Amino acid sequence: MTAAERAPGQARLAELVGALSLATDLAAGFALETALRTCLTAVELGRAAGVTGAGLADVYYTGLLRFVGCTAFAHEQARHGAGDDQAFSRALAMPDAGNPRQVVKTIIGRLGRGAGALARMQAVVRTLSDPAGPHKFAVAHCDLAVRLAGRLGMPPAVAAALATIYERWDGRGHPQALAGEQIPLPARLMHVAWRAEIHRSLEGPVAAVDVVRARAGGELDPALARLFLKEAGPLLAASSVPSVWDVFLAAEPAPLAWLDVPGVGKVAEAFAQFVDIKSPFTLGHSVGVAGLAHAAAVTMRLPDPEAVRVAALLHDIGRVSVPNGIWDKPGPLNAAERERVRMHAYQGERILAQSPLLAPYAAMAGRHHERLDGSGYHRGLPASALPPEARLLAVADVFHALTEDRPHRPRFDPAAAATMIGEEARAGRLDRASVEAVLAAAGQAAAPGRGDRPAQLSEREVEVLCLVARGL
Repeated sequence: MTAAERAPGQARLAELVGALSLATDLAAGFALETALRTCLTAVELGRAAGVTGAGLADVYYTGLLRFVGCTAFAHEQARHGAGDDQAFSRALAMPDAGNPRQVVKTIIGRLGRGAGALARMQAVVRTLSDPAGPHKFAVAHCDLAVRLAGRLGMPPAVAAALATIYERWDGRGHPQALAGEQIPLPARLMHVAWRAEIHRSLEGPVAAVDVVRARAGGELDPALARLFLKEAGPLLAASSVPSVWDVFLAAEPAPLAWLDVPGVGKVAEAFAQFVDIKSPFTLGHSVGVAGLAHAAAVTMRLPDPEAVRVAALLHDIGRVSVPNGIWDKPGPLNAAERERVRMHAYQGERILAQSPLLAPYAAMAGRHHERLDGSGYHRGLPASALPPEARLLAVADVFHALTEDRPHRPRFDPAAAATMIGEEARAGRLDRASVEAVLAAAGQAAAPGRGDRPAQLSEREVEVLCLVARGL
């Protein structure tokens, strides 16, 4: 089926997963489109190796989902990396894991860079004193990647390849110490593509060629490494353009993969799990918010409760752009940390807007921290710019977060949380009707009624009448 032949009610899987792979780039600490470029290089290398049909599609999605399990160990990485899991990931991506001297040199020279001297020293000691760390990280990453691949409807070959992200041709990898052709071909192609892309992006194309040549037969399949070196010019040129989005979509092997539009919700559920597992304080948060928001949307008779549910599942996707040392900090945030937190809503909106299929959810998800009085973020929008769906999502997010532990406070019981969001509504920051609907969905007593508003008018109706009265 071609794009022109798309059946009504169908969505292109590559477009959905490709857009959401941008979140995996941010979570892993790399530039946007790193996963897309890895995917593109792996596919073109696979074509050069004679891979066709379903086998090439397996290569495509293996490369695309390279980072999909990276949040599984983010909390622990942050502890090893002086609070910055993303910097830890970037630093340890570069050295040859089969060369202990190179790894130790990187840990001593780069780990915790930017932190204070004591924090750096503690990070280095902590990492060097945990020789089982690479194995534990690989197990966590691969297990989550395989689980999410299943939820995304990926074929078994893709899941099998994602289970071998950290394996090596020489058998010195993790978690299974597979060697040679025991490692599935899609994974071996992805290994070469990933190694070339990460060094191209951080050190340049010459370094990419040098590192693939140097690691052939050790980390990398020597035959595929030689093939890459033969095709390096066009492969690296294709990855060096400002954006590969359109090229990535055009490179999808035929036949294209489609899913019914209700399947968008399944994709959203998988990525909600990807986001929530980043911190022990947010496990189940997005799914919980989605349940509350959907039930409240039904109560409020909003036109598309399912769209509210999907937006709620995706609302925190930008959280992965912020290091865990900030999210898990037990004390108050400084100005720079607060700005990183504020921008997570922007990053989420930016990711979702990339795909026409997800763009309808972008504005709703990106406004979940806005407030009616303009005191929210990231845009500081007034009530007039906040539709009912965005107002509802904001309330569901606040209520659910209040009933969860956070590093700076214990959870509130639901009754106390209900009182707190009722106070926010009375202060004019949260929408009163949304508060009542969310509390009903949570099985809590309704907030105080609207006796202070004539004829049971909503916040928005009162606002419009005031504007009209002023001749606006």
